[in-house]
Amino acid sequence: MKTNRLLCAALLSTSLVCAMPATAELANTDSLNGFIQQMVKQHHFNEAELRTLFQAVEFQQQILDAMAKPAEAKPWFQYRNIFLTESRIDGGVQFWRENEAALQAVEQQYGVPAEIIIAIIGVETKYGAFTGKYRVIDALSTLGFGHPTRSEFFLKELENFLLLSREEHLDPLQPIGSYAGAMGLTQFMPSSYRAYAKDFDRDNKRDIWRNNADAIASVANYFVANKWQRGGAITYQVSANGDAYKSALSKGVKPDVSIGELRKLGVNTPAQLNVSEQVKLLSYPMQDHEQLWLGLHNFYVITRYNHSPLYAMAAYQLSQAIREKKLAH
Repeated sequence: MKTNRLLCAALLSTSLVCAMPATAELANTDSLNGFIQQMVKQHHFNEAELRTLFQAVEFQQQILDAMAKPAEAKPWFQYRNIFLTESRIDGGVQFWRENEAALQAVEQQYGVPAEIIIAIIGVETKYGAFTGKYRVIDALSTLGFGHPTRSEFFLKELENFLLLSREEHLDPLQPIGSYAGAMGLTQFMPSSYRAYAKDFDRDNKRDIWRNNADAIASVANYFVANKWQRGGAITYQVSANGDAYKSALSKGVKPDVSIGELRKLGVNTPAQLNVSEQVKLLSYPMQDHEQLWLGLHNFYVITRYNHSPLYAMAAYQLSQAIREKKLAH
């Protein structure tokens, strides 16, 4: 079996030939057949080899169940407590110390603060401790052929994963990731891996599973590609007089209101912000009160990693806690 896997990986530069027995087989549906035909026609995969590959894929109901219960459905004060823990803060300080040279070099090159990169990896995988337990091909196939509303998205990621496997000489049955098919310390989806993963140490491998320097640079590259502003502020906590500010609260995360407009609505904003600057007014419910925050452009960039404003705020607050603890010791 081991020899067969090695042979499979070696041959993936030109085709997919790997097959392993699976406990549950993916149903042979019109959707699967159509996907295989698309991969053959558009990307010149071998049809017989693809069919053999998919015979080894497992359809897993628990993946669909996990997708139905995302952590972002929790209220802020509960969601925050998942990530703002002493162990995750201490782990971030340790990760910083162990990877200081790479973090410094990446921050200088890309302009993304080390603590932000660390916090993203901390929120995503607790610095590599939890990178997932599902085969990526199982997760993407289950969601691509079985999710009730997002099958198109996951089929596109499955397409990218097969292309990635061919490009990086990976056995597509080997990579392990999250229930959504996200991979490595960075939890990149296959399309993000192909577009943004970096070989920072120039060993001719973009390894976001085991190479911390590659993972660090890949996060920074992702942010820069989404127009991170070097030296720019991220968010400010604010207060408001009266209830007029509520008219500026809206869905989404993209900056959509000016500082000048917010001041007219009684929001007490930092004096250094220009009246014309566009921001997003965000409300975060605590157990007995509400917190108001301004999301600036760089806050919006963090939400390109995960569109939830809860995620972006957790990453920001974790980054600040890690930085403060590191500077204090």
